Amino acid sequence: MPPPEVLVEEVVAKRIVVKTELPGRVQALRTAEVRARVEGIIQERLFTEGSEVKAGTKLFQIDPATLQADLDAAKANLARAEADQTQAKLKERRFRDLLKKKAVSQQQFDEAYALLKQAEADVAGTKAAMARAKIDLEYATVKAPITGRIGRALVTEGALVGKSEATHLATIEQLDPLYVNFTQSSTQILRFRQSEAGQEMMQKDPTVSVLLETGTLYSHTGKLLFSEMTVDPSTGEILIRAEVPNPERMLLPGMFVRVILAQAEYKHALTIPQKALVRSVKGDMVMSVLPDGKVVPLPVITGIAQDDRWIIRSGLKGGELIIIEGLQKAQPGATVRTVTAESEAQPDAAALPGE
Repeated sequence: MPPPEVLVEEVVAKRIVVKTELPGRVQALRTAEVRARVEGIIQERLFTEGSEVKAGTKLFQIDPATLQADLDAAKANLARAEADQTQAKLKERRFRDLLKKKAVSQQQFDEAYALLKQAEADVAGTKAAMARAKIDLEYATVKAPITGRIGRALVTEGALVGKSEATHLATIEQLDPLYVNFTQSSTQILRFRQSEAGQEMMQKDPTVSVLLETGTLYSHTGKLLFSEMTVDPSTGEILIRAEVPNPERMLLPGMFVRVILAQAEYKHALTIPQKALVRSVKGDMVMSVLPDGKVVPLPVITGIAQDDRWIIRSGLKGGELIIIEGLQKAQPGATVRTVTAESEAQPDAAALPGE
């Protein structure tokens, strides 16, 4: 009988960027709740619901009549306090001159001096009250605190706001860029951070790609911002946040996405197809074919699985012919006839669309 035919692949070192796919949720970069800071009746809504607004844009107008009256009263109180201050200052000056001539007692002068200080305090207090009334009048015009997209109005014209609390009027969310929050196992992150024989290296600026709910790849890539310094004891995972551009408003806050994170890089990685790995009680091995056609088992130690291939940490040096199909025909020591398969190219960071 002729020797059985097997499909083999040559082990070749290549650069591989290890990518991890994780579930994530979109969050607005900034969210501001627009609230009424003074009490009054809503006179007018000055924006279009669902539109883009800039910081400082007028959103609501609260009836300013009562607030204007409070400001006018504060101005009148200030004028009265300033008049009292002027009178107290003149009296204190006269008593100071008379005290030098012994025409008044020290007690009378002290009383005049105390009245002057009291008048000065009254002026300061009324100035503060007038400033507060002026600020309240300005708050009657409710303005956007941030730039972003505003949602629906939560109150209508004629509604009384700010009676007992700061009434929520609307919400503004900044949608470009956006945050994408996701979690990863602390064990997996620790494995990435452990450098082995100089082959594995954490990416300094890992890229972040996003898969939409439809399964399509988002056209913009993001950047990793930070990861939490603590592990959630209930799940054993670490929170990670990325920032993603959103000029077309394709992503919306609260949306679920899949995040593809390029975390580690192998400069010269040796990989084998997962179907080429033979597991036994003695450990993992691959079946190698020598130049004379003899089958020889080679013990290996696997690392991270990338797509449908294993990254080999030890046991192979490169150049070996390993059997990927026909393992049931190839027993150690047997002779086989080989058919070479092309090695599957591994994607790197530049291979993803949008990067």
